[in-house]
Amino acid sequence: MEMAMTDARQGSQLKWLWLGLLVLVLDLGAKAIATSVLTYASPVPVLPFFNFTLLHNTGAAFSFLAGAAGWQRWFFVVLALVVSVILVFWLRSLKRNETWLAIALVLILGGALGNVYDRIVHGYVVDFLHFYWNDWHFPAFNIADSAITIGAGMMILDMFRKPSDSPEGSGDKNREKPQ
Repeated sequence: MEMAMTDARQGSQLKWLWLGLLVLVLDLGAKAIATSVLTYASPVPVLPFFNFTLLHNTGAAFSFLAGAAGWQRWFFVVLALVVSVILVFWLRSLKRNETWLAIALVLILGGALGNVYDRIVHGYVVDFLHFYWNDWHFPAFNIADSAITIGAGMMILDMFRKPSDSPEGSGDKNREKPQ
């Protein structure tokens, strides 16, 4: 009986996996549309600071290791798959009240799987969102990258929004002290 309650309490955050699936579907759909309607490296102006520009990234964020000899493709695939498994186990271990962190984890998971799909199928990640200001250009990115960034930001905020579990605490006078 106790084990069933523990599983129900811990597994409750798996319900957020639908959000990761939504990120994956939106990302792959947007990349398919971008690939079919855009010409590679030809910007399509949308706003004075934003273009749709189809680019292929064989590296990681900001084209890190893009110039490597090709080994980076499988390195990033394996890394993302290992991180994805860790994220699912972490999600499974969360308590019911850790919804913010659960959402952060599934955003990262959905984004990671979107980019993994690209690496496996194409050998590169499809990027198409391109922001710039005058002569300064932010590296092109995609919906998966956005989800990963938002999820990582939420995780960072989560570290600052909850009191420490350590006995020393964070000085929060409203917390109950162990007896």
